[in-house]
Amino acid sequence: MAGETDLEKLLALMQPELLDGEYVFCSVEGKSYGDYAELNPLSSFLEAEGLSLLLSKASADKAQLQYESVFRGITLAVHSSLDAVGFTAAVSNKLANNGIPSNVVAAHFHDHVFVPAEKAELALHLLTELEE
Repeated sequence: MAGETDLEKLLALMQPELLDGEYVFCSVEGKSYGDYAELNPLSSFLEAEGLSLLLSKASADKAQLQYESVFRGITLAVHSSLDAVGFTAAVSNKLANNGIPSNVVAAHFHDHVFVPAEKAELALHLLTELEE
């Protein structure tokens, strides 16, 4: 089944869901996710400066990895197409207009928004407003 591309439908059907736990972004040496598979990262991305990992705070702490901020994740449950235009911009703008930074991770079926842990409940409320 193909993902949704219509912006109005995406916003109306996004069903934001707050994930359990806290998450962090870390940069580590190495060029392969496999070197860090035991940490069960949610995602990885190879940058010029190193391998970026998004993982649970507990895994980062256990591995003694450094991070700057702690986040909560919100999954947008609507099956969004990778070709959709404006969806992540609408979500990011709603949060930004209310002083909440967001880090959006697009995966094959859903978009996931990571916000500062202390602002997660407010972010969830604001994203629910977008559905109306």
